[in-house]
Amino acid sequence: MKTTLLVLTMNEIEGVKLIMPRIKNEWVDEILVVDGGSVDGTKEWLRARGYRVVDQKSKGVCGAYWEGMDAAAGDVIIPFSPDNNSLPEMIPALARKMSDGYDMVIASRYLGGAKSYDDDPVTALGNWMFTRMVNVLFGGRYTDSLVMFRAYKKSIVAELEMDEKRRPVFEMQLCIRCAKQGLNVAEIPADEPKRIGGVRKMRPLYNGSTLLWQIAKEIFIKRPGRLKQRAGGLEAR
Repeated sequence: MKTTLLVLTMNEIEGVKLIMPRIKNEWVDEILVVDGGSVDGTKEWLRARGYRVVDQKSKGVCGAYWEGMDAAAGDVIIPFSPDNNSLPEMIPALARKMSDGYDMVIASRYLGGAKSYDDDPVTALGNWMFTRMVNVLFGGRYTDSLVMFRAYKKSIVAELEMDEKRRPVFEMQLCIRCAKQGLNVAEIPADEPKRIGGVRKMRPLYNGSTLLWQIAKEIFIKRPGRLKQRAGGLEAR
C-alpha cells in the first residue's frame, strides 16, 4: 500500500522551518500539504522547496482532511501537524505498524511511557474524559481517541460512512466507528512536545461541546453493517 503524509498548515512558518527538514522522503510515498490560508509565508516556503501544496477551499481542520484525502494518492493517510506536536521520527513506526494489517494505528500520547508536554489541565481532563466515554459507550479500548497523529486506510473512511465535514470531530468519529465495527486498530506510544510558534486552533468550550454532541449522535446511529466484524478488535502494543 502507498502512504500519504498529509501535512495540515495554517500560519505555521516557525514550525515548518524546523520540522519539515526532519522528514525523509523515503519514509512515505507522498508528502501532501493542505494549507488553510496562511499569510505568514508558510505555503510559499513549502512550495519553494518542492512540496506539493493544495490551497484549502473549505474551512477548518475537518475540511482540510477531506480535501487532502481527495487529493492524496496513498492508500494509507498519516495526518501530520508541523507545529512540533507531532514527532516526525514516529512516521516510520506508524507506517510499519500499518503494514502488519491494521486498519488504523494511533500515536497515543498516553500509552506506556508516552506523555503530552503540550497538555494543560483542561486539555488533559478533556482528552481523558472523551476517550473514556468512547471506550465505555462504544466498546473501544483506546488510550487516546482525539490525537491527530495516526495512520489509517483511506478506504475505511467510505466504508464507515464518515460524514462530518465541518466540525472538529473527525478523529473521535473515526475511533467510534472503528470500535462499532470491530476494526483492527492498534496504538503505539508517542510523546507530544510543546508546539512551536503559531496559535493553538483548539477552543476548549467549542470543541468540547461539539465532541459531546457527536457522541450523543453516535449512540443512536446504527451502521448499515456493510462491513463484517473483524477479529482482533483494538490492540495496544
